[in-house]
Amino acid sequence: MKRGGDLAVTLIAGITAIPLGLLIALLIRCTMGGPVLFRQTRTGHRGREFEILKFRTMRDPRHPDEPDAPRITRLGALLRRTSLDELPQLWNVVRGEMGVIGPRPTLPEQVVHYSARQRGRLAVRPGLTGWAQVRGRNSITWPQRIELDLWYVEHRSLLLDLRILLLTVKVLLRPSGITAAGGVNPGFPAPQAVQAAPAAPPHPAIVLPRQASGPRTPQPVRAVAEEAG
Repeated sequence: MKRGGDLAVTLIAGITAIPLGLLIALLIRCTMGGPVLFRQTRTGHRGREFEILKFRTMRDPRHPDEPDAPRITRLGALLRRTSLDELPQLWNVVRGEMGVIGPRPTLPEQVVHYSARQRGRLAVRPGLTGWAQVRGRNSITWPQRIELDLWYVEHRSLLLDLRILLLTVKVLLRPSGITAAGGVNPGFPAPQAVQAAPAAPPHPAIVLPRQASGPRTPQPVRAVAEEAG
């Protein structure tokens, strides 16, 4: 039933998304060249990895050590501010790799640091938007986001999904929390920090303005501008 709802929402959104996406792709091609899409491996339902799609928002680096922030173009900043860079993920929904509502998919090198309890966030398909997205997005810490996602997994229902959809519209109209303070998203904390950090309450008192399969060798995890959300 949820899968059918995801496809129905995607079909309705696609009526607007396809022509808008073609226009955005043309603008990216004219201002940055190719490729138009940014692809990145993420971990999804039950630890299965897939390639998430986004519109490209950063130009190529001018030198190997150039930071990410200066590489974000004016068009890229607009796409991020409006969340239009996430539009290609409708194709991830069609393919069954994502749903409309669910925890945002994270990097495999982050997932290897999850505790057994935190891996519960992989029990559902990752989503275009989710409970953590409408309760603070990147303005809250990773431990808080994980706790909010776990709360969603435990309490998910059609009514809650509809509530998240409505709150997402509000967030899109008044975007905030796209990046943390200072414009840099926090890196994923070390395993000890993840487990020891205080959990966020399921219903934090904030007023919304408004984003593995098999054993793996842990790698250093850092914040990357293109990875946000």
